[in-house]
Amino acid sequence: MVFVEDSIEKRALRPGDHIGTRADLREQTGVARATINEAIRLLQERRRIVLRPGPGGGLFVAANDPVVRLGRTLLTVHGEPLAVSGAIEVREQLEPLVAAHAAQHRTAKDGRELKSLITAMKKHLDDAPRFVSLNWDLHVRIAAISPNAVLRGTYVGLYEFVNQVSLVNPQSYEHDYLEQRLQVHSDLVAAILTGDPAAARQAAEAHRHSG
Repeated sequence: MVFVEDSIEKRALRPGDHIGTRADLREQTGVARATINEAIRLLQERRRIVLRPGPGGGLFVAANDPVVRLGRTLLTVHGEPLAVSGAIEVREQLEPLVAAHAAQHRTAKDGRELKSLITAMKKHLDDAPRFVSLNWDLHVRIAAISPNAVLRGTYVGLYEFVNQVSLVNPQSYEHDYLEQRLQVHSDLVAAILTGDPAAARQAAEAHRHSG
């Protein structure tokens, strides 16, 4: 898999360019057929390549996927970008209500688990994709506190949809920005743990508008 990606970069291949065939890869790398097939499968799942059968076929560089912006988080979208943008917009509108419910119904166990996620985010300030993944886990965990099954299911479903059709693109991250995001989420958790729905709503609004 690494060999193919290195080849794309070194040869400056563009979307639609021919990379080679399975036989070419086996000859160039000397690895087993099963290994080549697994690498191709993984690259297809990541939308890095496409396979074309028949004469002149083989492996080709996949078309570039559109990018959707979530604050300063860039998401590479494998599908319809307007649907992803719409899901993000609806999810953000629900966040103050989700936070208020969490403040009303949180338990000591909920508090411990939310704090644990904040601690994990702090440990991964130098690993942007992992930080963002933990960030999303935190929001899903907050939503899980709500007793409103419709709200909870809708909110988590929107997160799952965005996760299924997009990947985090870490090209624009800076350490200072991640520290700022950590502080915003720490404030959100702190507000939820006070048990004050109004304070939690306010913290969620600050989160929405903080970039």
